[in-house]
Amino acid sequence: MGDVAMSVPVLRAFTSQNPNVKITFLSRAFLKPMFENIPNVNFYAADVDKDHKGIIGLFKLSNELIKLDIDAVADIHNVLRSKIIRLFLSFSGIKSMTIDKGRAEKKALTRIENKIFKQLKSTHERYSDVFRDLGFQLDLSKHEFPKKEMLPKNVIDLVGKEKIKKIGIAPFAQYNSKMYPFDLMEKVISKLSENNNYQILLFGGGKKEIEKLHSIESKYKNVISLAGKVKLSDELSVISHLDCMVSMDSANAHLAAMQGVKTITVWGITHPFTGFYPFEQLMDFALIPDLNKYPDIPCSIYGNKVCDGYEDVMRTISPNQIIEKIEDII
Repeated sequence: MGDVAMSVPVLRAFTSQNPNVKITFLSRAFLKPMFENIPNVNFYAADVDKDHKGIIGLFKLSNELIKLDIDAVADIHNVLRSKIIRLFLSFSGIKSMTIDKGRAEKKALTRIENKIFKQLKSTHERYSDVFRDLGFQLDLSKHEFPKKEMLPKNVIDLVGKEKIKKIGIAPFAQYNSKMYPFDLMEKVISKLSENNNYQILLFGGGKKEIEKLHSIESKYKNVISLAGKVKLSDELSVISHLDCMVSMDSANAHLAAMQGVKTITVWGITHPFTGFYPFEQLMDFALIPDLNKYPDIPCSIYGNKVCDGYEDVMRTISPNQIIEKIEDII
C-alpha cells in the first residue's frame, strides 16, 4: 500500500507535465480512491485472488489490457506478476521499462561489515526514472499538491466540525521492528489528549489493531479511532485535514505526505537513507533511534530482518521527543 501511495505524487507531476498522455494504473481494487482526482489517470483493478489469479489469470488480464490500446508499460514495481504481464504484452509488440530498485546499493547500506551509510535515491525518483526511460519529461520539483478533500457527512458526524488542531497517529507497521512500542505510544496519546485544543485521530486496520485503537479511544478524551469505521476514500479526506500525521515507516506516512500533510516518521531498524522517506517532508521530521548505541541501523530495508540485540531500538526514542516534535510542527 505504501509503494502505491508513493506513486501518487509521481503521477500528478507526470500528468501535469505530459497532459496529452493517458495513464492506466493497474493495482488492487481497494486502492482506487488514491487516484480518483488525478487528471488523465484511469484505474484498472487486478483481481489476483480470483479472475486474474495464476498464470492463466495473468494471461487473461494481459489480453484485457491489450484491448485498451496501450502503447507502453511503466513497471514501477518489478515483481513476479508484473514481469509475467510484461512478457505477455511483449508478444503484442508493447514495449516496457522497469524500475531499478538499486538492490546492490541497498545491500551495501544494510550490511554490517563495510556498511556504506549514505542517502540512496528516493523511491519517488526511481519511479520517475521509469517514465523518463520511456522518453517522457518528468520533473518532481514541479509537483503541486491538491486542495483538501471535502469531508463527507459520515466523517463530520464522527470527528465533528470543531476548529481545533487535528493530530493523526498511525502506530502500526507490517513488522514489529518498525513499530514504536505501544506502551510508549499510549503515553504520547495520553499526554496529547490532555490538551483540549487537540483532537487525536487514530489510524489502523486489521482486527487486533482495531481492538487496540478502540481501547485507547475509550480511555482518553479528545481521542477518536477511525480504524474499521470508515472506508479508504473517507480516510484520505480526513488525512488531508490533519495538521500533522505521526506514523511509522509505513503506508500511512505516504498517504499523508502525498496530500502535503506534515508527517512525523518514527523509525526502527530501517532508516530514511533507504529511499522510502515520505514525499517532500523535512528530514527534521524523522525520529531515529540512538545510532551511537545501535550503529548497524539500518539492518533491513523493509523491516523483516532484525540485527541481533536490536529488538528494542525504538525505546531510545522517548515519548517526549515525539510530543515535542508534534508541538513544534503545529
